[in-house]
Amino acid sequence: MRIARWAHRGAVGEGFVIGDGVVPFPRGLTVADVLAAGLAELPELAAEVEADAATSAVPLAEVDLLAPLVPASVRDFVAFEEHVEGVTASVDGASHVADEWYTFPTFYFTNPHSIVATGDVVRPPATERLDFELEVGAVIGGVAGSDGRDLTPAEAAGHIFGYTIFNDWSARDIQGREMKVRLGPAKGKDFATTLGPWITTADEFEGLVDDEGFLPIGMEVFVNGVRIGHDLLSNMGWPFGDLVAYASRDSRVVPGDVLGSGTAGNGGCLAELWGRAGELTPPPLAEGDEVIMRVEGIGEIRNTVGRARPVPEIPPARTRSRARERA
Repeated sequence: MRIARWAHRGAVGEGFVIGDGVVPFPRGLTVADVLAAGLAELPELAAEVEADAATSAVPLAEVDLLAPLVPASVRDFVAFEEHVEGVTASVDGASHVADEWYTFPTFYFTNPHSIVATGDVVRPPATERLDFELEVGAVIGGVAGSDGRDLTPAEAAGHIFGYTIFNDWSARDIQGREMKVRLGPAKGKDFATTLGPWITTADEFEGLVDDEGFLPIGMEVFVNGVRIGHDLLSNMGWPFGDLVAYASRDSRVVPGDVLGSGTAGNGGCLAELWGRAGELTPPPLAEGDEVIMRVEGIGEIRNTVGRARPVPEIPPARTRSRARERA
């Protein structure tokens, strides 16, 4: 099943994507409600709308898809070894994967308030190195009897409600500057993250998951019609169940959380290719560029790069005396 949010005639709708149309949930339910109830409750809900779907559906062509959920939080992992190899070459001049990468799946928190939908114009900060990142996001749903804390990988896999395409837009020059202070990425990332076009429920992929929990579905990204990168999601170093389990360690995952896979290898972002080439080839994204991402079994998202928005100036740090008492 596919779950979506959309705008139509000035109102927001939330419900199922059935064929080439959208059908609202019954009883005014929202995506947040459905995620909280969990995947086990979804078939009964779908049965409620099935009889009326033919008459109540609105064609997809007549709606504007919104991001498929309002995330409770967004964690983004770095689970593809090949991506790390290329990006470290871009940043440090030499390809290297730290020993610590292999120990645990590392993530950072990104901004749940800067989520954009497929079709939106993305307005970046003032940057000379705008980049995309081809990822898949796992969306967490509720599980009866579990508070989402300290999960085993097997338990964690059961908390995955479904999957969506995830584009972690990145201003690489800003990211590189702030990470020299041993923090971040932050402002190099938090201006936009695309999620969409909808959530495809986890049960749609049950026949594809291998014995270790990996999902071998194809991913690809195009800039202005040219395919820049493609990979299999199963090239992650850990399956999603492990990522969710690690996120829950000494913490919690809750319905509406989104966990990004990290950037695919083999051209999943420009920075990887810059590191391998030793130069900015292909060039950084520029105003007017169209970025399209496609993931097997989920669908397609597309965004156009807009003009950087002007922002107020902030002065550099002032020299201080380091006095310990007021004058």
